[in-house]
Amino acid sequence: MAGKGTPATAVLAKQRIAHTLHTYDHDPKHESYGLEAAEALGVEPSRVFKTLVADVDGKLTVGVVPVTGQLDLKALAAAAGGKRAKMAEAAAAQRATGYVLGGISPLGQRSRLPVVIDSSAEAFDTVFCSGGRRGLEMELAPADLVRLTSATVAAIAG
Repeated sequence: MAGKGTPATAVLAKQRIAHTLHTYDHDPKHESYGLEAAEALGVEPSRVFKTLVADVDGKLTVGVVPVTGQLDLKALAAAAGGKRAKMAEAAAAQRATGYVLGGISPLGQRSRLPVVIDSSAEAFDTVFCSGGRRGLEMELAPADLVRLTSATVAAIAG
């Protein structure tokens, strides 16, 4: 993977976090980036997490939820200490994170946004999330992901 690193993979390397990178050929016609990753890697979809950016009371906030579920905006707002949440505009999410949709990673974002990770992640030894581009997933322990992102853990998947 020489020359193909991302800000997310750089964080993992710099912090010396045990992880595995998984690549697959992204199909632009696939309807779901997360389900595509689970299928391509032969992984239980509940272990693959998507990174979504929402606007909580005017502040961009990241929700990390299993690809099999939806982000519960009311629960995200509560976990982030806010009142209302709505999905962020795609352009705002890409600008704030420095990543393209389908490749937004909870790690190595351009602006350090508050992160809330769904509590279901704690049921697994390792979870998968975007490594910073379409077709790249990183596998790591949920506790490491929580620590590296200074995340709040809460039930935010519906």
